[in-house]
Amino acid sequence: MTKTLHPLAGLIALATIASFWSATVLAELFGSAATIATVKTAILWGFLLLIPALAATGASGLALARGATGGGIGVKRKRMQTIAANGLFLLVPSALFLAMRARAGAFGLDFALVQAIELIAGAVNLRLLWLNLRDGRRMTAARRG
Repeated sequence: MTKTLHPLAGLIALATIASFWSATVLAELFGSAATIATVKTAILWGFLLLIPALAATGASGLALARGATGGGIGVKRKRMQTIAANGLFLLVPSALFLAMRARAGAFGLDFALVQAIELIAGAVNLRLLWLNLRDGRRMTAARRG
């Protein structure tokens, strides 16, 4: 079960973050103020999928690691710590702030700065999740081969 849950939850988390990021970029480039507000609100609702997916990824990864801390597992674990810190301290507060400001139609400099921070932190998390996916596939292939 854990061997199925881990990659599935990781893919859901990766796809969810990618959809948040791309929807934000598209809304900012081509959307109206109402579109941006809708995207920012949808992202908050998307946390209901993302947060459990990330938690399931982390918990199942720990179970699969069986206490190992070195090598590829150690690298993946450090990435997950960065992903969690980015999410907790940058992405979630940014998403809340941006949704409130977008719903109020307040798209000033503070909105733009927080939006830039959110896009950078989101891109970092996308990259780290992608690297974890790649390394997980390599570790699985090495076990089989």
